[in-house]
Amino acid sequence: MSEEKPHKGLTYADAGVDIAAGNAAVERIKKLAKATFNANVLTDIGAFGGFFKPDLSGLQKPVLISSADGVGTKLKLAFMTGKHDTVGEDLVNHCVNDILVHGARALFFLDYIATGHLEPEVVAEVVGGLSRGCKNNGMALLGGETAEMPDFYSPGEYDLAGFIVGLVDEDKIINGAAIKEGHICLGLSSSGLHTNGYTLARKVAFEIAGLQPDTYIDELEMTIGDALLTVHRSYAEVVHRLLEKYPIHGMAHVTGGGIPGNLKRILPANCDAHINTGSWSVPPVFTFLQQQGNIDTTDIYSAFNMGIGFILVVDADTVNSITHDLQQMGEAVYRIGTIVPGSGKVMLQG
Repeated sequence: MSEEKPHKGLTYADAGVDIAAGNAAVERIKKLAKATFNANVLTDIGAFGGFFKPDLSGLQKPVLISSADGVGTKLKLAFMTGKHDTVGEDLVNHCVNDILVHGARALFFLDYIATGHLEPEVVAEVVGGLSRGCKNNGMALLGGETAEMPDFYSPGEYDLAGFIVGLVDEDKIINGAAIKEGHICLGLSSSGLHTNGYTLARKVAFEIAGLQPDTYIDELEMTIGDALLTVHRSYAEVVHRLLEKYPIHGMAHVTGGGIPGNLKRILPANCDAHINTGSWSVPPVFTFLQQQGNIDTTDIYSAFNMGIGFILVVDADTVNSITHDLQQMGEAVYRIGTIVPGSGKVMLQG
């Protein structure tokens, strides 16, 4: 009977987790996150929790508003193109807009990155986008989690999610309850698909049309990869400037579900919104996808924002002034619909 040889000691690296790569990624993340810090941040990156001391001056009844979201299958475009520096900004701006609809100003952001194999360079690109988004929106990237899980994710892939906290005075919370007959819907232009509809968009572009990410599309004046990776924009700056001057009765961030699915979320039960789809020019990326995929009108308006990324519901007598102010800010704005008596439905016309 032969003598059994002792088993070589197993390491974490043998199991697929690279601690050294994790430490390298953390060092890069620290610099990027600290670039967003302000006097309200009381901890450094690496603590068990992030401390934030909000400035409550001028608020009578401060209320915290939070939201969590992910980038979704738009990440597949980052994997296909090797461009990872925009998806973090997509995530931040999406979350900022979600709490903006209630009138909240963003305070801080936390991220979660999970991958099968940690690549410090890729993580640094992703966090660079997160940092840029936070700085542009005047908030701190307070902390987050980077998880390496080799049994969960395919090589070269990762998931990205985030959590945002903002602040608003209770008396100034906007929730759509004040919307009534005769109010007008104003639409602010999107920068592209934002972060929704990418399962359909990828199927159309890369399966049905047989394109590659670097295929140049004349009508888009760019490659299909660049068109689909265009960053989800933030509306915070222009909307907060309007809130200082005008009553706004409801706001909707147009994400998954398109205009019908998102405007419906803020309508009172006794109101409908009639939306004239001919009141703005649909950007060419949407018409390109619709033609290539032979997508019917109902489906495409339910999957994509179709060029309208944010909706304001305002008094009819303020429309001209608000439109003028937005145009002075360089904003494309459209009178897209009217609130009428009904049962909480959004009706597309035109």
